[in-house]
Amino acid sequence: MRTLATILALLIAFATPATAQERTTLGVGRLFNNDAIGDGHDRWRTGSFVVSFISGSGWDGTWPGRFSDLIELRFRTEIIAPYAVGSDGYRPYVGALSYGIHTHSALGGGQLSAGLDITAIGPQTGISGFQDWFHDNFGLIPASGGEDQLPDAIHASVMAEYGYPLQLAPAVTFRPFVEGQAGVENIARIGGDLIWGRILQSDLLLRDVPTGQLYRAIRGHESGFALVAGADWAQVGSSVYLPQDRGVTATDSRTRARIGLHWQPRPTASVFYGLTWLSPEYEGQPEGQVLGSLNVRFVF
Repeated sequence: MRTLATILALLIAFATPATAQERTTLGVGRLFNNDAIGDGHDRWRTGSFVVSFISGSGWDGTWPGRFSDLIELRFRTEIIAPYAVGSDGYRPYVGALSYGIHTHSALGGGQLSAGLDITAIGPQTGISGFQDWFHDNFGLIPASGGEDQLPDAIHASVMAEYGYPLQLAPAVTFRPFVEGQAGVENIARIGGDLIWGRILQSDLLLRDVPTGQLYRAIRGHESGFALVAGADWAQVGSSVYLPQDRGVTATDSRTRARIGLHWQPRPTASVFYGLTWLSPEYEGQPEGQVLGSLNVRFVF
């Protein structure tokens, strides 16, 4: 893990401009995903958590023109579990811990996000041990698959997304997007999101990796509700999480469909809950799954 920390420190030093003293933290975004608050099962893309720290010289509700004006430090963890070890629904257990640096800027009337992530997998992350402890101490069914998880490894990934927001009405935005990932998973994706509500129109919204849900990183001060809905389709090249030498074959494509509701009763408090359907990710997966997403924020 010291190697991982060293790589991250070098990335931050390289990407931070000389005027770093002028930068300030503009917002923090978080999102928790779990199938226990979705379809109620404990399988496949069973749980994840992401936290993003956004820094820059300021935010006026629009994406800046310079590539390095908005910098995101992203920390993410995920558990991918087998449905039943040795059954047709089996896939290797993965405990993943990811650190990354991303930028967000305007380009040609659209919005460009790009970044680099370093992902550690295997027992070295301590994730499988934490899951075992959590299940044991909270009276849950013992977690399965951790004893046969993918071995320790560190992978570098690059990711870029280009979205083009279309203002359909003062409080309605449709944002088609294209996305590419290379590294731990090689994916090309196309999709769109509908944002209906005044409280999100001036926010910086980031895309969650497993679900595609948009989570708030810089928030406006408006109060009210907002509905978000989206879907996307991806062409899959390969995935470290689905190694063929384990007898697992990734599906050629994936589909996601999602919906969620944001509520901000006052500027210092907000709640989000969403649902995402994920299509099967590998040959032999008997069905898709539904994940629940949650964010609760209160500032005292």
